Amino acid sequence: MLKRSLFVSVMLIVLTSLLVIPVIHPQDTPQTETALAQAGVLTEVYNRVSPSVVAISVVARRPNTGFFGQDNEVIGGGSGFVIDTEGHIVTNNHVVDGATRIEVMFLDGTLARAQVVGLDPDSDLAVLKVDLPAERLQPVEWGDSDALVIGQPVVAIGSPFGQRWTLTSGIISALERTIQGLTNFSIGGVIQTDAPINPGNSGGPLLDLQGRVIGVNSQIISATRSSAGIGFAIPSNLARRVSQALIEDGFVSYSYLGITGGDVTLTLIEALDLPNNTRGVVVRDVAPGGPGARAGLQSPGGETVEVSGSEVPTEIDIITAINGEPLNGIGSLISYLARETEPGDTVTLSVLRNGTERLELTVRLTPRP
Repeated sequence: MLKRSLFVSVMLIVLTSLLVIPVIHPQDTPQTETALAQAGVLTEVYNRVSPSVVAISVVARRPNTGFFGQDNEVIGGGSGFVIDTEGHIVTNNHVVDGATRIEVMFLDGTLARAQVVGLDPDSDLAVLKVDLPAERLQPVEWGDSDALVIGQPVVAIGSPFGQRWTLTSGIISALERTIQGLTNFSIGGVIQTDAPINPGNSGGPLLDLQGRVIGVNSQIISATRSSAGIGFAIPSNLARRVSQALIEDGFVSYSYLGITGGDVTLTLIEALDLPNNTRGVVVRDVAPGGPGARAGLQSPGGETVEVSGSEVPTEIDIITAINGEPLNGIGSLISYLARETEPGDTVTLSVLRNGTERLELTVRLTPRP
């Protein structure tokens, strides 16, 4: 009996040892190694760029509609970033609009008063200047927003809800978006990201994983004024051009084509019997006497046909390319004019007229009215 019990005990030990599952420590898994590597990249970007990012505090006067009719002093804020050793800082126009006092704080605790160098409500960008020694300033490195791809990882640094130097990360969700500026003109070529952006991030940098500025965080879509995963950044190539113009001239002069337009719709494709992959800018209206009108662009007209319950004109211009560069829609045209042209430049528009006739129109651009 003793021998049998001993035999059973030995067998249980052997079976138990066979069932032992080796413990794999988290740090040994490939997934964790990848996560640690990614975290290291984010940490490196943050450590390198955060000294260039500033928290902006603003006191501004806003008209008071109350009983006494006096202006109110409103305290607000946002973010910005240093672009040179002369003390120039880029932020959003709406962050400093109407400011009577502007203070900026650096990561090391340095405080400085800032003066407005120039404002550009068309692009919602502004340039400030602080008086600090060059050795105390660490400029950012600009990236090329034309080289971005959807799905590319990005990070944002700013002061959401006053929480200064907050790092958030995500990807580029879309490119060539169009958002409304602070005037009647739109901003094209805008970057959409799901990196959390909230009030206070405005004016801060959107960065690639090399720490280069690829955009200026500006707007979000949200019913609650907090991140819903849809944020917009003004592309760096436009921001770079605007900031240089504000520093050198104090203003930005944009090219004016003198049209209003939209994207190609399925209804229009069906009405004009166009290929389903037709893309471009549908000319909806041409300003009388403007550059487009002088070049021969035409507003919609002629007879109409009914398609899916909508009346569609049969005489209509579609701009398919500018200087040989294909246009996906109105955002592409706005972006090209803002980045690549100046008033006085001449451009060539490829136009599909009435769905059948192809034209090349030469337009001499003028300043926006």
